Amino acid sequence: MSLRIVTGKSWFAFAAAAIASAWLGACANSPSAQLPNFATGESAFATATPASRVYRLGPGDKLKIAVFGEDNLSGQFDVNPSGSVGMALLGDVQAKGLTVQEFRDAVTQRLVREGILKNPKVAVDVLNYRPIYVHGEVKNGGEFQYKSGLRLRDAVAMAGGYTYRADQDYVLLGRDDQKELQVTMPGDAPVLPGDNIRIPERFF
Repeated sequence: MSLRIVTGKSWFAFAAAAIASAWLGACANSPSAQLPNFATGESAFATATPASRVYRLGPGDKLKIAVFGEDNLSGQFDVNPSGSVGMALLGDVQAKGLTVQEFRDAVTQRLVREGILKNPKVAVDVLNYRPIYVHGEVKNGGEFQYKSGLRLRDAVAMAGGYTYRADQDYVLLGRDDQKELQVTMPGDAPVLPGDNIRIPERFF
């Protein structure tokens, strides 16, 4: 009798542990449990909503490029108005529209293809992100410095908040030279560098 009771309790404990483990595993794989890393292109939210896509480089970004063992190829570089980065020996390397990882791979491939290095080790970091723009029915619209972790509601606050004419139900978000997207407010969607946020007027 004693053995049967112990076995029953052990089976119940095992089953409970298995259920808890499966539940925790599901939560860990849930998009809401993972934080995006837009700079590298790794984002659990990349396909969730149009307002939370990965960050892609553009004019105005300032990069630090390190080619290990090659000081003449390393340094700080700006993404110029044409969307490229001018590097010694390589000339212009296209950056606009690429993630940081994609740009790093492009530099690496160019170094190999042009016979400059056989096995280059390249690292790329973003030193300064391009600004965001908030305009429309806000009190102090204009250009604002991007800050890590910025959300749509924060961007509206940076611009002085809504005017009395503002429609506070949604904003129009422009990103990557694409058509404006309508995003419901209050907005927890992440703002990315270069975003153009327009607050519409309310119709009475």
